[in-house]
Amino acid sequence: MVMANLQRMARHLLMTHWRVRRTFPRETLLAIEQAIATSESTHIGQLRFAVEGALSWSGLLKGLSARDRAIEVFSQLRVWDTEHNNGVLIYLLLADRSVEIVADRGIHAKVQRGEWDAICREMEDAFRRKEFQLGVLRGIEAIGNLLARYFPAGVGGTDELLNTPVIL
Repeated sequence: MVMANLQRMARHLLMTHWRVRRTFPRETLLAIEQAIATSESTHIGQLRFAVEGALSWSGLLKGLSARDRAIEVFSQLRVWDTEHNNGVLIYLLLADRSVEIVADRGIHAKVQRGEWDAICREMEDAFRRKEFQLGVLRGIEAIGNLLARYFPAGVGGTDELLNTPVIL
């Protein structure tokens, strides 16, 4: 357990902003933004994508999990602040290569946790192969399919959240 914590700390300390930018260059960020816009044309759900290279030193010492941090980011980005309570955050903690999906209560009530987990694992599999852009784009597509099922386009709603990916 101690060794795993030390290894995690090392991964986080070695994850620089430069490495995050190299993994998610401008072209990839633009492709993600376009994929979100395309997805949102099929539903009234609201998608956000955020990538964080590493946790802060204090977060590491507290043992903050990727899930806990994703919930914090969900709040910070105000993904919960949508008319239909149908915002969804895709959060990637790059040092851990861990994906978390946090859904607002409107969509959370309709989608089973297992469906979100399957999308996360699929994205993480792509990341292990260093296919970051492909993994994110496939995740956006899968989430878009769920949102289109429960919040189809044409039922009212506007694009309430920015489609621009966030690098924390």
